[in-house]
Amino acid sequence: MAREIVLDTETTGLDLRQGHRLIEVGGLELEDLMPTGRTFHRLINPERLIDPDAIRVHGITDDKVRDAPVFRLVAAEFLDFVGDAPLIAHNAAFDRGFINHELGLCGLGELPEPRWIDTLKLAQTRFPGMANTLDALCRRFRISLVERTLHGALIDARLLADVYLELKGGRERALDLGAGVTARAPATAADGAAAGAGHGPRPRPLTPRLSEAEAARHLAFLEAQLRDLSLWTANGLEVGLRADAGAPA
Repeated sequence: MAREIVLDTETTGLDLRQGHRLIEVGGLELEDLMPTGRTFHRLINPERLIDPDAIRVHGITDDKVRDAPVFRLVAAEFLDFVGDAPLIAHNAAFDRGFINHELGLCGLGELPEPRWIDTLKLAQTRFPGMANTLDALCRRFRISLVERTLHGALIDARLLADVYLELKGGRERALDLGAGVTARAPATAADGAAAGAGHGPRPRPLTPRLSEAEAARHLAFLEAQLRDLSLWTANGLEVGLRADAGAPA
């Protein structure tokens, strides 16, 4: 089976050069593009204050991480979880930079760039010139954001796993054919126009297009070519050939 790890991180700020640190790591395991249920999630004590702008994004305050372990205490568990699997992240350079910085502070080897799959780059290739944030992709692929009021590493990793699956070609959605079906929006404006045209069912029978003379010639042709018309007549041939019966619906 093809094993992959979807990762997301939250940090004290955006710039490593300003001394910002990791405060949350979330990941989940995929096998053949499907979640296995195995996850990794840790809050990390960054040993510094969190910028107010960052708190507004992820809602993680200094109080929430004060009693959390520092990264070196969870590094071995984290590396055991990711193993040698490819690592999937959105704007992977950001997550890779912070994770490798923490690993370096622990005297551990980096997770090299070739291991990382950047879903932002995948999305930009597929949707050039469009908004390709995680939120935008979730809306484009109709992935529910109902549980996401703030950014969170494990929540975002779960969403990213769904986005990654869609970027890799999607999957058959489970269909509820009962009364609870929720219709998906038309894929294009043309589809929407067709869906909203409001055409009712065709009238039955349709207006006849076959003249009596044409019907007679056709029946004569069949009688000349076929020795036994019983099968045809048993299935309504004569009715179908009458001009007043109309064309088949």
